[in-house]
Amino acid sequence: MPETPNGIVAGWLEQFDEALRTKDTDAALELFDEESYWRDFVSFTWNLKTMEGKDSIRRMLDATLDDVGPHNWALAEDATGDAASTEAWVTFETAQARGCAHLRLRNGKCWTLLTTMQELKGFEEKKGPNREQGVAHRIEKGRRSWLELKEEQAAKLGHEEQPYTVIIGGGQGGIGLGARLRRLGVPTIIIEKNARPGDSWRNRYKSLHLHDPVWYDHLPYLKFPDDWPVFAAKDKIGDWLEYYTRIMELNYWSSTECTNARWNEDRSEWEVSVIRDGEPVTLRPKQLVFALGVSGYPNVPKFDGAETFLGEQYHSSKHPGGGDWTGKKAVVIGSNNSAHDICADLWEHGADVTMVQRSSTHIARSESLMDLALGDLYSEKALANGVTTEKADLLFASLPYRILPEAQIPVYEEMARRDADFYSQLEAAGFDLDFGVDGSGLFLKYLRRGSGYYIDVGASQLIIDGRVKLANGQVGKITGNAVVLDDGTELEADAIIYATGYGSMNGWLADLVSPEVADTVGKCWGFGSDTPKDPGPWEGELRNMWKPTNVDNLWIHGGNLHQSRHYSSYLALQLKARMEGLPTPVYELQPSHHTR
Repeated sequence: MPETPNGIVAGWLEQFDEALRTKDTDAALELFDEESYWRDFVSFTWNLKTMEGKDSIRRMLDATLDDVGPHNWALAEDATGDAASTEAWVTFETAQARGCAHLRLRNGKCWTLLTTMQELKGFEEKKGPNREQGVAHRIEKGRRSWLELKEEQAAKLGHEEQPYTVIIGGGQGGIGLGARLRRLGVPTIIIEKNARPGDSWRNRYKSLHLHDPVWYDHLPYLKFPDDWPVFAAKDKIGDWLEYYTRIMELNYWSSTECTNARWNEDRSEWEVSVIRDGEPVTLRPKQLVFALGVSGYPNVPKFDGAETFLGEQYHSSKHPGGGDWTGKKAVVIGSNNSAHDICADLWEHGADVTMVQRSSTHIARSESLMDLALGDLYSEKALANGVTTEKADLLFASLPYRILPEAQIPVYEEMARRDADFYSQLEAAGFDLDFGVDGSGLFLKYLRRGSGYYIDVGASQLIIDGRVKLANGQVGKITGNAVVLDDGTELEADAIIYATGYGSMNGWLADLVSPEVADTVGKCWGFGSDTPKDPGPWEGELRNMWKPTNVDNLWIHGGNLHQSRHYSSYLALQLKARMEGLPTPVYELQPSHHTR
């Protein structure tokens, strides 16, 4: 009688558990396919690290088994599949933590393994049956209320008492990470230059809505209500973030700007200089997190003659939206998400709009993206099939970046077939389309470059219809009243909007810490040699994101709402472990200046 999926996985786990307990690396490797991938989030490596192939897995196990002490591998629920292809959710423990894993077997051998730390033993979140009492039901004189205690603690932190962690940046990333750290009991201050939580969304152009669907965008712990719109308006998101900071009781310093940060070697702490409500304050945390978004400073190209332009010119990040543009000519340089959104906003408000496309762009219709790329993970259908947000995040992470393209290519091939008429109309309008360098579409473009795509929510039809004009080519120069392309085409303009992207996140470090620290940390985002025009060692993970950098006690946090939610968990656990003085030997960071 053929083995059941449960039997296949249980047998594999029993052998794997025994091999790791006895530190028999050879026996462990016998359980892996020749083509195999082990992606670890903190549990074995105190890092975000992907091991590719048996040799890489051997090196990791030889370096970590003595410290990690993995054991108690068990099925979390029924496995699926058959003898040729089996898939399972697994729980496991290490000496310090409890973890969740996802396993794929091919003919009984491991093809992919994702291991993730979920909680530190002895430092679990106080939730469920372990939640705090909240109040002692007794009568006593001088007893202070919850509000009084909360206000007292807030007044002390940053003055009489120092936070363990300071997060620079109070947008979605900083807020979500702050919530994780509070639940873990890590004293944290989030500093934000805007006046209110959520202003980083409110201050953007008026028509902005999320392009990602609601199921993909929940914050940690507190999901959006089930009547929340699929695509929320930016002010609605801003309000949610503001209320979230209150509900989660975060130490959120708004109207506060960081002017400088330096590491004090003698005291082994950061000195973070901030201006809060006009007054200078020095914070002295042990850990410093930069959560300033997915990118660095706005990238405004320098074009000959730009200084002679007589109209308005500004980066897309400064576009206010709305207003009366009747009779005015606007040229938007760029063809990414923000370029399309701004072109649509300008057209809606009466402008004569021209988009300048300087390089090919991937377009994915929102409906097709939700159905084909996200539907199995983030949708009502997925929820009905038992795929919770937490499961979806882990499933999304279970395919290492090396093999993610081959999983994505069929999705975008089907998208190209389904939307063939749409794409042919765009190309007929002169739009230069691509599906990524290897046909793997939007997500890989986002991971590799963070740009070069548009999720179509209507602006593409404006281009097809000619309501938004299209010009292709490089900008040669700018005159007093026009953008001139390399081929001599002149585009008259009353306003020029540069939808030209952003620099690397380490640009913030150069100004706030030092150029030397920025260079030591290196580039953020992307993952190495598979990135076009960006050669470098293949890292298998996004560079410097959510994991130890080459500067001790300095971290980078960011990404879209999904990434900020998911990866904040692993960053929070790394910070908690360090606060509690647990050993955190980081596996394989090169080049590295780590002392632990």
